[in-house]
Amino acid sequence: MGLDNQLKLFSGTANPALAKEICSHLGVQLGGATVSSFSDGEIRIKIDENVRGADVFVVQSCCTPVNTSIMELLIMLDALKRSSAYRITAVIPYFGYARQDRKDQPRVPITAKLMADIIETAGATRVLTMDLHAGQIQGFFNIPVDHLYALPVLLDYINRQFGKDLKDVVIVSPDAGGVERARAFAKRLQTNLAIIDKRREGPNNAQVMNIIGDVEGKHVILLDDMIDTAGTIVQGAQAVANKGAKSVWAGCVHPVLSGPALERLQQSPLTEVVVTNTIPLNGKEQTCSKLRVLSVAPLLGEAIRRIHNEESVTSLFA
Repeated sequence: MGLDNQLKLFSGTANPALAKEICSHLGVQLGGATVSSFSDGEIRIKIDENVRGADVFVVQSCCTPVNTSIMELLIMLDALKRSSAYRITAVIPYFGYARQDRKDQPRVPITAKLMADIIETAGATRVLTMDLHAGQIQGFFNIPVDHLYALPVLLDYINRQFGKDLKDVVIVSPDAGGVERARAFAKRLQTNLAIIDKRREGPNNAQVMNIIGDVEGKHVILLDDMIDTAGTIVQGAQAVANKGAKSVWAGCVHPVLSGPALERLQQSPLTEVVVTNTIPLNGKEQTCSKLRVLSVAPLLGEAIRRIHNEESVTSLFA
């Protein structure tokens, strides 16, 4: 570690509540930084305290307004680099542009790789993120990446919610891409797994085809990494309800909730939609009474503590 082994944590404006909760878990004060804008909208950042030789963590989700959040992160990383911080870890609970992780059509970008490049160039020497949309994004970086999963947080809630009824729970993946995540969840709960086979007609537009597995008379939990417009999750909920599910729940890590998402969720057969605070809801839970928010601050805080102390992060999930 550097000359000053002090842990310092800073935050942009994307999710200050989560940053403060992480600080509370770690028993440290949130670092002083002025985040403002020039009259033309350009972002202005000033680090208000000495960080020379310090182990610095910057908490910033790539949430709405997405591009502003990203620019704040990049400019803060650059400011810290130029202020001689010993190590700079970008803590990105929700990693933006992760859905553009490969060339699936001619003449399209791989924006997730571009994100990795600019975060490194800005000054990050390490990245801590959570539930990437595509795990291979870790390989887009040339610096260490610690990839956390909200699995323990969601598992704890489901265990408390269903208790002895776990034998009647079925974990459902809303598409083929999420099978690995759903299988890991089902294995931990020792419950059955089902898969929804769907055909995507275009961006933010999916059509449910059929259900592989038995959901009749079961408590169904649809599991995904994010809910954006909620089209996929609501169609999946309707499909399993039509197949005779006793109740239908949804669990996701990143509540993007754009466009008609809240209205769709409220009018769906879903009993409850369990999300985490990687993205702030900013009052959306008042619009949709089905939302239940769990905090990932203790998980992120423990990971930050272990990185600072050069301990294993992987053992968090052992």
